[in-house]
Amino acid sequence: MIKTFRLSLFLLTSSPILLQAQQSSIYTHDLKEFDNAVSLYKEKQYQSAQILFEKVKASQNNLEVKSDCAYYIANCAIRLNQYGADALIERFVEEFPTSTKQNQAFIEVAHYYFDEGNYPKALEWFNKADTSSMSNTDRERYNFQKGYAFFATKNNKEAQKYFNKVINSPVYGSQAKYYLGYISYDSDDYKGASQYFDQVSDQEKYKEKMGYFQADMNFKLGNFQKAIELGEAQLPKSNAVEKSELSKIIGESYFNLKQYDKALPYLKAYKGKKGKWNNTDYYQLGYVYYQQKDYENAIAQFNKIIDGNDHVAHNAYYHLAESYLKTDKKQQSLNAFKTASEMEFEPKIQEDAYLNYAKLSYELGNPYQSVPEVLNGYLAKYPNSSYKQEINNLLINSYITSKNYTEALSLLEKNKTAENRLAYQKVAFYRGLELYTDGNYSGAFDLFKKSIAENKDLIYTARATFWKAETEYNLDQYTEAMLSFKQFVNYDQAAATPEFKNVNYNLAYSYFKLKDYDNAIKHFTEFIGQVKNDNVRKTDAYLRLGDCNFISAKYWPAMDAYNKAIDMKSVNADYAAFQKGISYGFVGKNDRKIEDLEKFVKTYPSSQYADDALYELGNTYVNENNESKAIATYDKLIANYKSSSYVAKSILKQGLIYYNNNKSEPALVKFKKVVAEFPNSPESIQAVATARLIYVDNGRVDEYSAWVKTLSFVEVSDADLDNTSYESAEKQYLMNNSKQAISGFTNYLVKFPNGLNALKANFYLAQLYFADGLESNSVKHYEYVVAQPRNEFTEQALARLCQVHLKAKQNDKAIAVLLRLENEADFPQNKTYAQSNLMKVYYEKENYTSAVVYADKVLANDKIDDRIKSDAQIIVARSAIKTNNEVKAKQAYADLLKIAKGELAAEALYYDAYFKNKESKFEASNTVIQKIAKDYSGYKYYGAKGLVIMAKNFYGLKDSFQATYILESVIKNFTDYPDVVEEAKAELEKIKAEAAKTNSSVTE
Repeated sequence: MIKTFRLSLFLLTSSPILLQAQQSSIYTHDLKEFDNAVSLYKEKQYQSAQILFEKVKASQNNLEVKSDCAYYIANCAIRLNQYGADALIERFVEEFPTSTKQNQAFIEVAHYYFDEGNYPKALEWFNKADTSSMSNTDRERYNFQKGYAFFATKNNKEAQKYFNKVINSPVYGSQAKYYLGYISYDSDDYKGASQYFDQVSDQEKYKEKMGYFQADMNFKLGNFQKAIELGEAQLPKSNAVEKSELSKIIGESYFNLKQYDKALPYLKAYKGKKGKWNNTDYYQLGYVYYQQKDYENAIAQFNKIIDGNDHVAHNAYYHLAESYLKTDKKQQSLNAFKTASEMEFEPKIQEDAYLNYAKLSYELGNPYQSVPEVLNGYLAKYPNSSYKQEINNLLINSYITSKNYTEALSLLEKNKTAENRLAYQKVAFYRGLELYTDGNYSGAFDLFKKSIAENKDLIYTARATFWKAETEYNLDQYTEAMLSFKQFVNYDQAAATPEFKNVNYNLAYSYFKLKDYDNAIKHFTEFIGQVKNDNVRKTDAYLRLGDCNFISAKYWPAMDAYNKAIDMKSVNADYAAFQKGISYGFVGKNDRKIEDLEKFVKTYPSSQYADDALYELGNTYVNENNESKAIATYDKLIANYKSSSYVAKSILKQGLIYYNNNKSEPALVKFKKVVAEFPNSPESIQAVATARLIYVDNGRVDEYSAWVKTLSFVEVSDADLDNTSYESAEKQYLMNNSKQAISGFTNYLVKFPNGLNALKANFYLAQLYFADGLESNSVKHYEYVVAQPRNEFTEQALARLCQVHLKAKQNDKAIAVLLRLENEADFPQNKTYAQSNLMKVYYEKENYTSAVVYADKVLANDKIDDRIKSDAQIIVARSAIKTNNEVKAKQAYADLLKIAKGELAAEALYYDAYFKNKESKFEASNTVIQKIAKDYSGYKYYGAKGLVIMAKNFYGLKDSFQATYILESVIKNFTDYPDVVEEAKAELEKIKAEAAKTNSSVTE
């Protein structure tokens, strides 16, 4: 029974025991693998550990083991930086909320991220942990690491809270005090910082670092000597970055103690923040050089200060200006003083800067505003200045020296005080000269009258009177001009003026225009007797003297004057030789006339007077009854000068020679040739009339009638009515009764559109319309004239038609007429007019090649005046610029500069500076731009463009301050010229981008 019971009991219990034994075996095996995984984890073999933990977890039903596996799997994921590692920790917390490792999981992840230096992530996990169940040791570690994580993420307030929790910790206390000291130092609480640093000053690992902080704190507290001692002691122990910062502390301390020689090496040793200096850094080094009178190095530092707008910059710009002045760089000094004068941080510096700016503006000229405006501005801002009288004196003189007469005139007219009257007289005179040079004679005349009216300086009264006479002459007011020139001569001061040497020449021309040849002869003779070193005017005076005598039938004195002109070998020698030749005819010396004209034709075959000479020669042979030579001479003219107005006359003359020698058939051939080639011309009408006599004499009236009916311009039956109607209109024309003449010629052309006098009627009607300002009405009549074969009115009609089309901006029509005028003109001034206007029109149409062709033609003419020559050279230069031919442009502008005045001179100077800049001749380029500012300040466009070049020059000279200052001034002051402003902005952007690489104060 007992055995049975035990057996039964065993059986009852054996089954669970056996089951338990089986499970223990499995569990023991899994725990062994779990232990192996833990060992791998501790050996930081996280990947292998993770795999083993996942295997154990998958095969394990024990909740605690599964929980531990989940904990380690998540930890391995964190350490392996696996995607979703954070989620594994969160899942561990959710799945095993009762696990004792939950808080440990948060802490270990936080410690892991802390050790990795990922402080934001560490804080995220520190915040999840619960410190209540931590041991004291773990809690201290937690508080210190969390405090440091806040410190590292710049949250000093939270950092202080956690560092203070471990300030007495034997493990973390010293570190906490060091960091609390640094936080106090960083927030400028130097007293608190010193207290904390003093508590750890005996520890070597903190001592080295605190040396820098203590030096900096003493510097910031104004204990400069102590800062120097601490800094110098710390230098040998420091790394490169710390050495740079300590050098700055020591250098600036010496600077504040005014020991500039000692400051210099330390300030130079500073490397900047992240390799960049700021404006204060540049100022201090610059000022040290300035104090040592090393002005070049001072400039090199001061001029790196860009975008400065504080006390430091104000001082820097003032001392930069003084440094420039000490090195005789006055233009640069002006710019720097201007900048300092506009800043209000240091009133005394501002006032002194303004004074220097005003004085330099007077001395050099000012490219930004007129000198009078600058001086007036100073007096307005500082009315009680001790320099008031000095600046007032400069102000009065500046109205003249600035040469910006337009603006000066405006300022003076607003301020008509007694002391300014003399300045006003002079400015009005000089502005009048500018307008005269630009061809604005009416405007010039008004200003010369204003200058004369002031009458404060009799020299200027006399000069203004002379130039008033010149404008009157150019306005075709010859009587008024003559009287004004005589008035000028009567001034006692006239002889002291530069104009006096030419007054007889000008007065003679006035009499010449008034056809008072005796007085003209008198004054041309007086001028020739006085003139020195002016062969151009002297030659011209001989020519006009010859003309006056010639017109007055004083042929021997005329020939004497022409001979003098020939002897001077001027460009007009051909004219003198021609006039001399024909003069012999008037004194009964036809043999000598023939000799001189034959010589002329050989000597001057290309002269504009060559056809005149041949025609006169032919006529002289006729007078000498040498018909064969006459006909041969006319043949030569017809063959060699086909466009000459003498061709029709020469053919007619040949016909008359044949007619007078009873050679009817050859005569008819010539007459018919005239009619065929020059219909409706005066010569053709005479040819028809003479041919009629031949036909009548030979009894061939029917043949004549048949021929005449083919001629549209001959209306035989209405001839008397035609002539009567025309003569009636012409009579009104000759009596200057314009309205009646217009009506008469219009009626005539309605009745006889192709009448005998249609050519003259159309021409005179066109002239009347043109004179009345009805240019559009004149066009069809001028076109009628120029559509006829070459006649006596062709050239003048072409010239007038050109004027009408040019004024109406009908360039295509103008070109066609100008081309004809160029080819057909006998008068050289008309040919020059055609070529110069073709040059301008082609340029306006952007046909630069043709523009240059005509400009070169104009320049090849030795007889043109400087004004037309300037126009031609500017066309060549501008066309070259437009076509990127800078070699040609450079030469053209250089040539222009020799003769240009006014705005053209400003343009030529600008390009002189432009090309010098391209050749890296920066200082020479700046000298040219200063000349524009001083002598041509009224032409603001080229002044503004010149300033952009000047900025480029200064940047090339490594003077960033000047470059940026000038560009900013252009952008601010020249908004009327958007193209210049855009160029300035682009240049400024480049310079600032480059400067920002080394100067942290610069904003791009």
